[in-house]
Amino acid sequence: MELSIALGSALWLGILTSISPCPLATNIAAVSFLSKKIAHPVMVFLSGLAYILGRMVAYAALGWIIISSLLNVPEVAQFLQKYMSKALGPLLILTGLFLLEILTIKLPGLVLSQKHHNKLVESGAPGAFLLGLIFALAFCPVSAALFFGSLIPLALNSKAGTLLPVIYGVGTGIPVLGFAVVIALGVTSMSHWFNKVTRLEFYTRRITGWIFILVGLYYVGIYILKLF
Repeated sequence: MELSIALGSALWLGILTSISPCPLATNIAAVSFLSKKIAHPVMVFLSGLAYILGRMVAYAALGWIIISSLLNVPEVAQFLQKYMSKALGPLLILTGLFLLEILTIKLPGLVLSQKHHNKLVESGAPGAFLLGLIFALAFCPVSAALFFGSLIPLALNSKAGTLLPVIYGVGTGIPVLGFAVVIALGVTSMSHWFNKVTRLEFYTRRITGWIFILVGLYYVGIYILKLF
């Protein structure tokens, strides 16, 4: 049961990351740009799929490196085993505050020149894969909060461990895959769909934020204040 909850949580965090305004705009722009450079619908879809795989691999690899590095140091592993349950509550509360935009932070952006951007796109699926890899690592505040503030602590506190970043990566690819299919089928106007997804994200992010805060308070009550 705990494993299923952890896997489902990782998948939902990935989906929520992908439909957040900053990653969503980047994803749609990238897939749309790919479609303009490639004439054949099948190649548009394959390039979109390669872009998605790039994002998934980036998140999975980064998560695996962080989790494995922490757990392979005996002192760190013992510290996490002892204090992770206590730290999880405050981390969830902080993440919830970021999702509700009560707390904000400015992150340095990862800038890719137009020249290099064009070169990657024109190189087909391999270039699209690298584009996805690069864009995934350009964390926005919300995606950073979800990945570092929720997914990593969840993975460190779960038996699933390094599997969770992989599931998270799959979650980030699901909405983008939908847009890639729509574009490959020839739907050129994305503004209608973009507005719908943006409105959906507004409510889902706030609901998730409040859930994180409530669960965080529950963890604080159990493991820190010993109320239950």
